[in-house]
Amino acid sequence: MAEKAEINFTINGQPRTVRAYPLERLLDVLREQLHLTGTKEGCGEGECGACTVTIDGKIVNSCLVPIAQVSGVSIKTIEGIAPSESQLHAVQQAFIEHGGAQCGICTPGMIMAAVNLIENIPHPTEAEIRNGLAGNLCRCTGYMKIFESVVKACEK
Repeated sequence: MAEKAEINFTINGQPRTVRAYPLERLLDVLREQLHLTGTKEGCGEGECGACTVTIDGKIVNSCLVPIAQVSGVSIKTIEGIAPSESQLHAVQQAFIEHGGAQCGICTPGMIMAAVNLIENIPHPTEAEIRNGLAGNLCRCTGYMKIFESVVKACEK
C-alpha cells in the first residue's frame, strides 16, 4: 500500500494541507479530515451527484476524485458558496423559499450544480437548467420544485 502524502490545495478560499493516501477519495477527505460534511455521499459511484463540488470552476463528483489529483487546485464545496456567514447564496435562499430542498441528500449537489450553471449562464433557459442539473438525481422526485427554485434564483 502507498504511504500517506501531503496534498496542498485551496478549499473555499483557504489554503489547506492534508495527509492522505494518494487514492483516498476527495469526498472522504472533505468529510472526515476537513469536517466539511455538507458534501454528501449518495451512491459512491459518480451516478447521483450528491457529492458535487467544483475544482477550478468545473463541477465534479468528489466520490470519483483521488485526493492526489487535487494538489494545487482550488476546490469549492457547499460550505463555500454563501457570500458571508450571515447571507445565503441566492440559490440557497430560493431552495428554502420555493421548496427545492426535501430530504436533503441531493440538495448540496443540486445547489452546487445550479450555482455553477448560473455563474456560466446568468439567465439560463429551462432547457439549460435541466441540462445543467442532469448529473444530479433526486430520490424524492422534487425536480419541479428544484427547477422552480433555480428559475427564481436567476431572477434575483
